[in-house]
Amino acid sequence: MSVDPIHISRTQLADYTPSRVSLRRSGHSLATAEILKLQLANAQARDAVHAKLDIPTLATGLTHRKLPFLQLASAASSRLEYLRNPAAGRTLSRDSQNALEVFPQNKTADKPAYDLVFVVADGLSALAVDRHALPLLDAALPLLGEGWTVAPICVVEQSRVAIADPIGEMLGAKISVILIGERPGLSSPDSLGAYITWNPRIGRTDGERNCISNIRPEGLSYEEAAKLLAFYLTESRRLNSSGVLLKPSGALLSELGPPTTLPHGKS
Repeated sequence: MSVDPIHISRTQLADYTPSRVSLRRSGHSLATAEILKLQLANAQARDAVHAKLDIPTLATGLTHRKLPFLQLASAASSRLEYLRNPAAGRTLSRDSQNALEVFPQNKTADKPAYDLVFVVADGLSALAVDRHALPLLDAALPLLGEGWTVAPICVVEQSRVAIADPIGEMLGAKISVILIGERPGLSSPDSLGAYITWNPRIGRTDGERNCISNIRPEGLSYEEAAKLLAFYLTESRRLNSSGVLLKPSGALLSELGPPTTLPHGKS
């Protein structure tokens, strides 16, 4: 039986969306409680943008999982430069370039060194990476199965999505996947994104990538994101391509169903 939307109360709506709907008012202004909530959300978003990636904890988690990793950095020397100069976040620092140039690999013209490289990057929300990168890897790696050669995971500070292009190119990987903190919103300061690129190299465009967005318990769950990621990786390798022409099948979307979310404010 359908419900007349006119008779859905403000409380009912607030239970099922983090959006600011039917906010309480006091005269012509918002109620003080609503203003304070908005100010808190704005502060949380700003804190996420300026937060520093917790490298020691991430390194401990990767070591515990017996996942080899490399610690790299972009050409941005500080968070301020990273925010003011986006191009610096897409370029590896000279030290990181040198580290990849001497990294042992068996790349030849006909045989790439690796099928896949994962890049874990702070992006615009280190908080998202701290919270969700390891759980997503836990869910995704078992779905790959045998037949995938995976490079050491590259952990990169002060970076943007395109930083995975020179990393994948220098390591000789067929596909790169960058797990990166997305631009914080006023209801999601810790949203993680995953970008998949076939044949990563400098100069790739956003249209040549596939994106899985809003990965977090309140959005797209780790399990759902892992299934989508496994699909993109399998199809990308089969078709030797990625980007706008590579789309999830209707069967997969039907299997995933709507995103698994909790009613807002519930636990």
